[in-house]
Amino acid sequence: MGTISEDFSYREFEHSDTADRKGITNVITTVAVRDSIKALVDEVLQPMRTAWGKPLTINSGYRCPELNREVGGVPTSQHVKGEAADVACDTPRELAQLAYDLGLPYDQMIVYPTFVHFSHKLEGTQRRQVLYNSSYKGAKLNL
Repeated sequence: MGTISEDFSYREFEHSDTADRKGITNVITTVAVRDSIKALVDEVLQPMRTAWGKPLTINSGYRCPELNREVGGVPTSQHVKGEAADVACDTPRELAQLAYDLGLPYDQMIVYPTFVHFSHKLEGTQRRQVLYNSSYKGAKLNL
């Protein structure tokens, strides 16, 4: 599909090591998913990347239903709708704090030890929930 923004592409959202290993074809097949990914990038990820000032890696973006099952995702996962991305970084707390401080319109932001899950609903009100995965043992955000 090509480029989404200055720093993100649809290919990044389709890439999955698990899909490659398991022979799963994980490609965006609907306009709704494409539009959801574009909104997530335009509203949350690109502004955050610009402010962060260095590359960000999507370690899990779009997941087709088969891939979502394979990785243990819930059937209602926002990844299946193209509304979520897990962004890997060395300092996930700092990345999450930046997103909060910028007032970005995320739906959920879940802090993990090595990445931050960001979601953005294409339609409806963003909840701006800040959550911490049980495996995260670091400091909480300054809210």
